[in-house]
Amino acid sequence: MTDFLIFEVADGIATMTMNRPEKLNAFTDEMLHGLVAALDECDARDDVRAVILTGAGRGFSSGGDIGGMGEATDRRPHLTKTHIWNDIQAFPKRAARFEKPLIAAINGAAIGGGMDLALACDIRIAGESARFSETYAKIGLLPGGGGAYFLPRLVGKARALELLWTADFLDAAAALEIGLVNHVYPDDQLLEEATKLAKRIAAMPPLSIRLIKRLVSQSIESDMATAFDLVSSHIAVARAGNDHVEAINAFREKRAGKYEGY
Repeated sequence: MTDFLIFEVADGIATMTMNRPEKLNAFTDEMLHGLVAALDECDARDDVRAVILTGAGRGFSSGGDIGGMGEATDRRPHLTKTHIWNDIQAFPKRAARFEKPLIAAINGAAIGGGMDLALACDIRIAGESARFSETYAKIGLLPGGGGAYFLPRLVGKARALELLWTADFLDAAAALEIGLVNHVYPDDQLLEEATKLAKRIAAMPPLSIRLIKRLVSQSIESDMATAFDLVSSHIAVARAGNDHVEAINAFREKRAGKYEGY
């Protein structure tokens, strides 16, 4: 994939670690496409049932490397648009099509595009040292990696606009209070706790987990009648599989289920 990404699989959980700690994991195009390739591999592997995204060292990601920005760069509009579309947005667009659980374990700073990477995940868990900021306005830009799309859906329009306009920093406790993250843990327990959550989810019937994720995404963008119609179809598919029967038997026998994915 890339030297800037560590990819590991154990016990049904894939862990993707952005690995540029000397730059607080400021991402490059190579790293972003490495994340996309890692999700592709996770999709193809039956032994991967949940995925964790985190950063090496003392930060999650400080976003795009501003050393490559400014007057010296080619700022012609068509090139900028192509780069945003093909590279900066590659991960959130791929994450939107990824039907397995995707958990961000946020250690330290998640800034600008780094915060956008976390927002594109299904669940966010933070270490106590985590800090969040959408810093685009400070450099005369906009949240190209999905901040303006995901943030209002998580915290509401007014709060999202304030965060985007002021570029204020949130600590982990404030992020928890507004619903930006689900849990906060001591830094030295963050990855352990994220893995525990991933394993709990991975122990469920895989098709049910995937269809629930698909249904929630579809329901957010649909009217009630359409959402109800979709869920009736999803239930019909899930109910026809062997895992439904196995789940009922496991419940009755008070044991863990052994699921095959359908």
